[in-house]
Parts: sequence; structure tokens; C-alpha cells
Amino acid sequence: MVEETRRARRDAELAAVRETSRTSVLIIGAGINGISLFRDLALQGVDAVIVDRGDLAGGATSASSHMIHGGIRYLENGEFRLVRESVQERNGLLRTAPHYVKPLRTTIPIYSTFSGILAAPLRFLTHRSGKPRERGAALIKTGLLIYDLFSRDGGAVPRHRFLGRTASLAELPQLDPRIRYTATYYDASMHDPERLALDVLQDARSAHSGAHALTYVAAVGREEDAVVLRDLETGEEFTIRADVVVNASGPWADLTNADIAAPTRFMGGTKGSHIVLDSPALLDATKGREIFFEHSDGRIVLIYPLKGRVLVGTTDIEADPREPARCTREEVDYFFELIHHVFPGIDVTREQIVYRYSGIRPLPHHEDTAPGFVSRDYRIEVDDSGAVPHITLVGGKWTTFRALGEALADRVLELLGRARAVSTAGLPIGGGRGYPRTTRARRSWMRVHLPGADERAPALLERYGTRAAEVWKHISRSEDRPLAGGALSTGELEWMVEHELVVRLADVVLRRTGIAFTGGATGEILEEIAGELGRLLGWDPARVNTEIVDTAELLRDAHGLSITVPARS
Repeated sequence: MVEETRRARRDAELAAVRETSRTSVLIIGAGINGISLFRDLALQGVDAVIVDRGDLAGGATSASSHMIHGGIRYLENGEFRLVRESVQERNGLLRTAPHYVKPLRTTIPIYSTFSGILAAPLRFLTHRSGKPRERGAALIKTGLLIYDLFSRDGGAVPRHRFLGRTASLAELPQLDPRIRYTATYYDASMHDPERLALDVLQDARSAHSGAHALTYVAAVGREEDAVVLRDLETGEEFTIRADVVVNASGPWADLTNADIAAPTRFMGGTKGSHIVLDSPALLDATKGREIFFEHSDGRIVLIYPLKGRVLVGTTDIEADPREPARCTREEVDYFFELIHHVFPGIDVTREQIVYRYSGIRPLPHHEDTAPGFVSRDYRIEVDDSGAVPHITLVGGKWTTFRALGEALADRVLELLGRARAVSTAGLPIGGGRGYPRTTRARRSWMRVHLPGADERAPALLERYGTRAAEVWKHISRSEDRPLAGGALSTGELEWMVEHELVVRLADVVLRRTGIAFTGGATGEILEEIAGELGRLLGWDPARVNTEIVDTAELLRDAHGLSITVPARS
């Protein structure tokens, strides 16, 4: 049966790992940094197994601000190396992943000329926030001049520009009329972070037959020189031996080390929350650009359009990785306050919130350093005192994942006594290969590679990049019908099950599609998709019902959605 074949795919992957019970490198944590290492090693021909107790890109990786940015504010922390690396990697991703990473015009509203000139050096020297001081035009101008120097890369993005009040309000008439200037520069947005992470992982699996990815598999203990893994779908435990073990579990790195190695105190993450609003007035006010600014409390916040909605974030609050990260009522009040600060004439309400999310940044332990001044850079901790070298990744952020993966792979290769065969610099990612850059080129590409897709073609190209050609061939051979009001289809869901490591309903609703993010997740849609997944994965009625209830509870508790599950007979 076709259902049995699909259900067996995960079992076959597990069986292959369990049968050999060893690999060259075991990577714990399938966030973007672990996945980046996984791809780099696979390209070197190194056997590697990556495991995660949840879905891939299901933790901090999926809770980002959806930005690929150079980190202009890191200049004030003195992190010049990180800013240089970040803008280089940003420019690289604009070329290698153009299907998901797009130039983002960004505007900073400015209320004064010289504010912050004296406070900034003090923050730079002490890394303590002190009393918040708004950054004025002179300080922002200085920062952007330095930023432009770092950003030079064949004109990947335009240089910044300043406008006075009159010109600024002509461009953005809903801005607070009390502004004195605006500064506009370019960074990049990342439309589908989870799918970009999936593309990186798929490249690894395609590059080397010894690269295996196991989701919903947890590292739970140590048995001599082997790591004990537990299949969270069945509860069964098994062991795997590796020449090197890498802990890339982000904010949970200390907890992972406590389970499988010596206790550590490397991490000190902070919580960042976001809300997604369906507000046509606010969407129009942004004029398609990000509004990026400092609020009165010194926090850097953002408002920008994404998928026909408006994303607003973020906070920076001390967090305990043992507790679920949740966007609180107080944080929502804070977001509404900052929206009113920038766009005083626009009213937003809680009823317009279609999604909210929160995650813990994988920051290093920082004692009394203010959260906003904790380094966003990464470091590699190696414990080679035991029989098997154990590496812990501390820190890291989305923008620098490729460079981080390369640095981490170099350390692993050194421990393995192997030489690097290929670099990932400039290597196209997944559906970014051959991606058409202009509107005319996209139309031509869709006519050739998506024949008969008609009005569905743009959505497929947006979701998969040039991999859409493979997806469409699969859909064309299936008995395809629409799901979720046209946001998905049965043929496309078949593709996800067969090729994209789908194990649970939440994988589809939250991470393979934007259904939840844009506010499209309803009880009826959960039931519809779960029923189809049940057919594909061989679930019995009880499992289908469990998936619906569990996903509805997750959407209510973690994402603030009021989901009513239809009564089932």
C-alpha cells in the first residue's frame, strides 16, 4: 500500500542508523546552525547523523524576526568582526538563496540630532545599558557610514540616505509628525526561515548517502562511549557511537550536556516575542518597508510587512530554557505602545492579532551584562578529555549560519584528521539554484517548468524556489485536490510527507507552510489536513484525533490562537 510505503520512510531511516549504530559525527539539534554543520560535513563526504527531539527548525530557528541582517546595532557593542561577517553573509544569501532572502528597505525614524553621543561610548566601554538614551541623527549617521563600508560587495545593497521631516513625511505620511529625520538603508528579509533551513538540510541529504536526519528523536543519556537516543514516536531507545559528538541544541545546550556529558554553564538566553497583525491600515503605512527604531526604553524594535500581514517585535527578556517561551499580555501591550509611538494615527486591536510567537535566543551566559549588550557572536567549546571529543556550540544567529557551519566543520574535520574538500561560500541553496531574478524571468520560468499550474504557479515558486519544478511533476501525477482553502493541496502534502520529513500535523501547519503564521489555522482546516495525513502516514482514527487536539492546544498555548476543534463522532 502507498500509505505503508510512506510510513516506512521514517522507519527505514531509523533502521539504517540503528543497524550501523555508529557514525563519524553525531549532531544534536536540528536548528539552522546544526543543519548548516550537517550540510558542510556531507559536502566533505563525512558520515553524519543529525537528531532533534522535535521537528527540524522547530526551536529558536523558527522564532526569529525573519531577518537576515548585518546587525548595525552591534557596532555600539564593539562587535566589528561580527558586523563585517554578518553583512558579508547577508550579501551572500541574497545571491545563494534568492527564493527566500530578499532585500529589505529599512527606515529609522529619528527624533533628535545629537542625543546619545555621550551615552554611546559609555555603553561601548561598559556593556551596561544605564539610563536609556535615544540615538540621535549624528550617532545613527556615524553608524550607517561604518555599516556602508562593511556592506561593500559589488553593490549588493544600496547605500543609506537621510531625509528631513518634510521629505520623510512625504514618503511615509503616517509617521509621527514630531520626527526630525529618517535614515533609510537596506538589509534583507527571510520570508520562510523554516523552509530555508529545510533546503539546507535537503542539500546535505542529497550530497552524501551517509547523511541521515532523524526528527522527534531525543538524546537522553550516555552509555560508555555511546549516546543513548529515544524515538519519541515509539518510546524505544537505542545507542549510537560517533567519533565526534556536537551539541548544537542552542539555548538548551547546557541541558543537553547535563544529559549526555559533563554539566556546563555556557548559556544565558533571552526571550524574544513577536506578534503578527492583520491590519490593512498598518500594512499600508509601512509602504512595503521595515520600520526599525529604538523605543524609549532603549530596546530596538521593528515593524514590517510580511505575507500580507505586519510583523511586530521584539522583546529581550531573561528566560529559563526549561520553561516554554510565551508571548505575554504585557509584551503585547508593549508592542501596541511602540506602534502608537511611530504611527500615532493608526489604531490596532487585539482582535487583529492572527499569530504570536516567542523563542529563546541561544546567547552565552552573561552575568550582569544587560540583555541588549550580550554578544550575538558564537564560540566553539571543545571537551576532548574523554574517549570521544564533545563540542558545544555557544551562540550563533540566523544571518551567519553558513560561516558558523564552516568554522564548526573545520574544527570537526581537525578532530577527525580530515581535510576540507569544498567550501560552502557562494554555493546556491536548494531552490535558489537557477532562481529567476526578474518578474519577466519568473514568468518565463513558470511557463517552462510549471506547465498547467496556471494561478498556482507563483505560490509554488514562492514556497519551493526552483524545486517547484519537481514538486509540480509530483502533483501532476497525483489525484490532486485543494486543502486549507487552497493554501495547500493533497498532491503537495504527499510531496511533503515523502520528501520533507513530516511526522506530525504541526510540522505542516507551522513550519512547511505559512498557514498558522498568516492566521489561516482553524479547527476545520486542522481536521482536513490531519485526515489527509492520516491516510498518507497510516494513522488510525485515534491518532488523527490526537494530532488535531495536540496541534490546537499548541496553537492556543504557544501562539495565542483561539482554535475550536469540530466535534468528532
